[in-house]
Amino acid sequence: MIRLLVGRSTKRVCLSAVFAASALFSLPIFAQTVTGKWIGTQRLLDNGESGRVFLDLHQTGTEVSGTVTTIGHVYQVTGTIAGNHFELFSSPKDAKPRVAGDIAGDELKLTRDNDHFVAVPAKPGDEYPPYERITPPALHDVAYNGLAKTPPMGWNSWNLFQSHIDDKTMREIADAMVTSGMRDAGYVYVNIDDTWEGVRDAQGNLSPNKKFPDMKALADYIHSKGLKFGVYSSPGPRTCAEYPGSYGHEEQDAQTFAAWGVDYLKYDWCGARMIYTHDDLQAVYQKMGNALLNSGRPIVYSLCEYGSGNVALWGAKVGGNLWRTTGDISDSWTSMIANIEKQVPTAPYAGPGHWNDPDMLEIGNGHMTDEEYRTHMSLWALAAAPLLAGNDIRTMSPAIKEILMNHEVLAVDQDALGKQASPVKIGNLEMCKGERSGTWHEGEVSARSLAALQRSVSQGSLHREYPTAWSASASREELIVSVAGAQHIT
Repeated sequence: MIRLLVGRSTKRVCLSAVFAASALFSLPIFAQTVTGKWIGTQRLLDNGESGRVFLDLHQTGTEVSGTVTTIGHVYQVTGTIAGNHFELFSSPKDAKPRVAGDIAGDELKLTRDNDHFVAVPAKPGDEYPPYERITPPALHDVAYNGLAKTPPMGWNSWNLFQSHIDDKTMREIADAMVTSGMRDAGYVYVNIDDTWEGVRDAQGNLSPNKKFPDMKALADYIHSKGLKFGVYSSPGPRTCAEYPGSYGHEEQDAQTFAAWGVDYLKYDWCGARMIYTHDDLQAVYQKMGNALLNSGRPIVYSLCEYGSGNVALWGAKVGGNLWRTTGDISDSWTSMIANIEKQVPTAPYAGPGHWNDPDMLEIGNGHMTDEEYRTHMSLWALAAAPLLAGNDIRTMSPAIKEILMNHEVLAVDQDALGKQASPVKIGNLEMCKGERSGTWHEGEVSARSLAALQRSVSQGSLHREYPTAWSASASREELIVSVAGAQHIT
């Protein structure tokens, strides 16, 4: 409280002081702001490393911009603040904020990737040091490894388990691949996705983290079931989930993978964006292609670059057996259809040993109907796509088993000729044109493909509009003709 002095000589001075004090408290300098450098620990990784988040933010009025740097990513962000709450986005396409938070005194209470943590003002030295750029090699063609003469089939951990995967679960999945009949149907690869990685020792050797105590023993177990074993890495210093990548250790990691008994490598661009641009894609992927070829073990090479850089033109040249033509799939009709549409321009580049990959299967993960999953399976078969299931094989329903193990639909996908179907228009109906190998007689191709795919896409599912290049622009009742009949059009 400020007491007013009423003496005639002091009244004017004291009133002026009151007004000045009032004005001072209303100045922006006293308002809370996110401007500054902040540091917080979001989580501990499964390998014991600290997942710190460094924010360098600037606020102008209600607008906020800056950078968010983690151990594996750097994001340019923009957003707004209302009161104490702010939300930051890295792209107009973001469905939710990359980071959201509230100012609480001299702290920021933050949310990122559903993790909640606190950031405090950073001190000098809290910033992540920049990674040294290793110049990519000169371009040359990597020899074909002789693998994946038909689209690879198997299972991958990410779509369902994400980071919640371990040795025990992988062994149970391997067991279920056998007892369910999946292995005998052709699903032979059992692949760990991200978050298996530990840390590097003084010699640079990468070990698995506590969730996978003995990778060689796990590979041996999977092999004992008549299955093959796959792992994941990145050409960047860090993976998508911010574990150590193969950057600068390509030859060393390829030798490690071979020693463990790895049969399949998914190589995810993700963390490489901290170092390289899309102009470097081919050379960077070539580097691991060479390393795998020199490892002494046949390893299927799966490029995961989200369709960037016209990968279909050079994927085979870097030793790739399959390459992603799309962003990540999600368990929804919209996502599934968007991914299959992107296969149209890449069709000429598919064939034995080198396949377009619209991403893994979501069949059985619960967010589409069984009828929609049948459509999912049929379209992937028409596209001669790799078939990597991503559901819980241990508990799948009879309906999901029937979809994944429909032998006639699988025969379309696994046809030795390896020709990907493409849309064609006949009158008002758009259909998919494809070729089959000479192992089926002409009439048999028609009967088998039509019967199998008609069963796969049941009429009960065809209730939504499907206005895409793969169909008529009418209802999905016409899609049954597009999907089923197109296989025998020549």
